[in-house]
Amino acid sequence: MTPKAAAIGTFDGVHLGHAEVLSTLKKVAMEKGLQPIAITFDRHPLDLIAPQRAPKAITTIAKKKDLISKKGVTPVVLPFDETLRKTTAKDWMTLLRNEHNVRVLVVGYDNTFGSDGVNMSIADYRSIGKHLGMEVIEAPLVAGVSSSAIRKAVAAGNVTDANDMLGRHFLLPGKVVTGNRLGRTIGFPTANILTQPGIVVPKRGVYAAIALLPDGSKHPAMVNIGVRPTIRRGNEQTVEANIINWEGDLYGKDISLLFYSRIRDEQQFDSIDILRHQLEEDREAAISIIEPNSVKNQK
Repeated sequence: MTPKAAAIGTFDGVHLGHAEVLSTLKKVAMEKGLQPIAITFDRHPLDLIAPQRAPKAITTIAKKKDLISKKGVTPVVLPFDETLRKTTAKDWMTLLRNEHNVRVLVVGYDNTFGSDGVNMSIADYRSIGKHLGMEVIEAPLVAGVSSSAIRKAVAAGNVTDANDMLGRHFLLPGKVVTGNRLGRTIGFPTANILTQPGIVVPKRGVYAAIALLPDGSKHPAMVNIGVRPTIRRGNEQTVEANIINWEGDLYGKDISLLFYSRIRDEQQFDSIDILRHQLEEDREAAISIIEPNSVKNQK
């Protein structure tokens, strides 16, 4: 079995802090002639331990694997079940050595793992590693960046802050479903997007974004998240994207939205004409935010 260097974590978002861990992991692996792997899970541990407190995810499992792979590290996704929940730090490290031939373990700054890991320090992990013949290395700290901070920023509509911590634009995936088609009656047809369950959704409001379409093309979009109070049809929250200067049929297809910034809060207007005028201003704002040179390979 190929000797490996490993990191363990939820890696939700694969943000700048995670990137530092993965970069350290890859560097150490290259220096020591090891294969770098990132051990992660098919769900957040709280989904099992305390579902009512489980946070929304920043990325899907598939996207997380893709982002880790793009860092030059092989993702290994394990099911987080009762057995894993009860695994101590020592048993974790023993499993890594015996089942994955891990010779070096890279941990994030102040990161812990194992059922007894909450009160453990890097010195404790190094002590266990010494007995197992495993070197333990701590990655540098990236201050102010965490998955919880990113979730909080997205949920508050502060997508620019979330983007800064992610090192890229927050991506919201979903499938286009049939809506009530009210947008096209006022000159702003929209794709009604059913977002993937369990992914954090930005706060209600209007956003500038890029729509990633199934054919690989990218288009500027004005996104409304909310209940459309001026032309309300019930209280269900929707995510609707007006894909600027694009026409076509997307029903039943998967698309993703890359969020650039928040334009304004969702508002109720006194008339459809006032709403239409505001949407025209919103569209211009979105175009000015999504600069032409950031939209590539349009088709």
